Amino acid sequence: MAWFQKTIQLTAKQRGFHLITDELVKKLTEISEFKIGLAHFFIMHTSASLTINENADPTVRSDFEAHFNHFVPENAAYYQHTYEGPDDMPAHIKASLLGASITVPISSGLLALGTWQGIYLGEHRKHGGSRRVIVTIQGERF
Repeated sequence: MAWFQKTIQLTAKQRGFHLITDELVKKLTEISEFKIGLAHFFIMHTSASLTINENADPTVRSDFEAHFNHFVPENAAYYQHTYEGPDDMPAHIKASLLGASITVPISSGLLALGTWQGIYLGEHRKHGGSRRVIVTIQGERF
């Protein structure tokens, strides 16, 4: 059993849900060394999230953003944590609802995602900047 770990710096994205599967795979060429295993992706931020969902139709991502903005609005009267801007507390709530990590199987050197599945970055701040993701792989090398 082999272990591997790497930190990936994602390009900065505007607020919304972004398909980042290709960016992760391009920066994680070491996946090709694993015959079988698990890749654990952990985002090192409290106002962004990772999730897996539809990878073909971009309206799914815009619908996610619209729903979460309705579900967790800015400027709610009961927010106490407001000194970092009106998008900060909602960003923390959205990140907690969706989560900071995902695990994806590795099969024959590739991420074993379903046909219509992709990895999303949920960027919940208007100006979140570049995000860091720690990837830990456990598996059997070729």
